[in-house]
Amino acid sequence: MSNHLPFSQACENNREPILAVLQSTFAQSSHVLEIGSGTGQHGVYFAPRLPHLVWQTSDLAHNHAGILAWHAAQPAANLRAPFVLDLNRGDWPDGDHFDAVFTSNTAHIVSWPLVQRMFALVGQHLPDGGRFAIYGPFNYGGSFTSESNRAFDASLRQRDPRSGIRHFEDIVALARSQSLSLLQDHAMPANNRLLVFGKALT
Repeated sequence: MSNHLPFSQACENNREPILAVLQSTFAQSSHVLEIGSGTGQHGVYFAPRLPHLVWQTSDLAHNHAGILAWHAAQPAANLRAPFVLDLNRGDWPDGDHFDAVFTSNTAHIVSWPLVQRMFALVGQHLPDGGRFAIYGPFNYGGSFTSESNRAFDASLRQRDPRSGIRHFEDIVALARSQSLSLLQDHAMPANNRLLVFGKALT
């Protein structure tokens, strides 16, 4: 494996404000699934700072080498090697029971049908009282929250017409259809948000 570590400046910039929310959001959680671990930077930062839980990384197979390189460089006892999670196939790990899910900067990258599938999987597998935290930019009232988000959306759609910044109201409605209720909406730096959903108790 190459010693090269994939790097995202956005991960470096947003990890502290995200952690501040997760410390309370996941205070009662024990096993977190990270959907779309990307470079792996979030996992190596969050896991040792949330020592009461197990942090399970996941992503498409081609990102695993980079994630594992970060794990080797910054190991943590509660950090787990990634497994393949492909929303196109609707994968979910067998035998693992997660009471929390975290995903960052995925909803505007993948197509809307895959956002729907992600919420369906979380709604199906998260236990009652579980938490789902999703980070990224969102539109409110059908409008961009900043000119930088408008430009970002245009660049996303130029690269892939199926991607783009999602509407907060659509996300909340989608969550509700999967028995997930919005608990918190946190303002984050650089015109991002961190939405926290809870699985309804039945």
